[in-house]
Amino acid sequence: MCRFLLYVGSPVAVADLITEPANSLIHQSFYSEEREEPLNGDGFGIAWYVPELSHAPGLFRSISPAWSNRNLLRLSHLTQTHCLLAHVRAASNEMSVSEVNCHPFTPGPLGFMHNGDVAGFHAHRRTLMHKLSEAAYAVVEGSTDSEFLFAYLLDHWRALRNDHDGAARLASAMQKTIADIVAFARSHSGGAPSYLNMAVSDGIHAVVSRFTTDTPEHAESLHIHTGKVYRCRDGACIMEEPAHGQGAVIVSSERLSEDPGWEVVPPNHLVVVRGDRNVELSPIDS
Repeated sequence: MCRFLLYVGSPVAVADLITEPANSLIHQSFYSEEREEPLNGDGFGIAWYVPELSHAPGLFRSISPAWSNRNLLRLSHLTQTHCLLAHVRAASNEMSVSEVNCHPFTPGPLGFMHNGDVAGFHAHRRTLMHKLSEAAYAVVEGSTDSEFLFAYLLDHWRALRNDHDGAARLASAMQKTIADIVAFARSHSGGAPSYLNMAVSDGIHAVVSRFTTDTPEHAESLHIHTGKVYRCRDGACIMEEPAHGQGAVIVSSERLSEDPGWEVVPPNHLVVVRGDRNVELSPIDS
């Protein structure tokens, strides 16, 4: 399993999220506190939005461990963004370590990442493949179940183009994707559980899931901090009271700091983050 974080808020340096906190994503790449296996060294990726330049996110991925990538460390201190998706990878035994298998995935305006696995995927990948549109299948470059999840989400998101506002459209696409994968796993996994912590953003809104077909207490960890301005200085990272319209939302596999505002996302729920930083938690229908 992997570790990830999503940030939506007033612009911050990428380093304030992935390198500076006491339990930064870099720290989680070599010493995860909420996994049995602490290492997440099979590559990393960051996707960040700069809306004045492009609707599509920038992307930097590598198969090197995040803790030793000097380019990541330099880039993170000199890059600011209001919306970030960042991921450190722990490849399962069946998966290759290659750049195309590193998250996030970013065709078009969306960024997507996943922590978990789809039960039955390796034995029955062709079944999932055949249910995709040609356009969604064309975005799959690697060999991971995560990219197929994203392809399913893309099909649903595109079908909803004229029917929803931005946040509701992402949330509906996520719900439909989870329903598809649960149905697939029931038929093809032999009873093995799936773990579907996913995050998707269009650079304005974002949706994150914490979901498993296992018993709820075995869901992959997920935490949220909302409503304030994020500040990080000398490893001490806190949320301060914001001016109007300048709040922030962080959704992360693990707490980044000891700031008491962190809350656990309930198992089998969606976190819907709107562009105005309002947050809704809703149960996932499966």
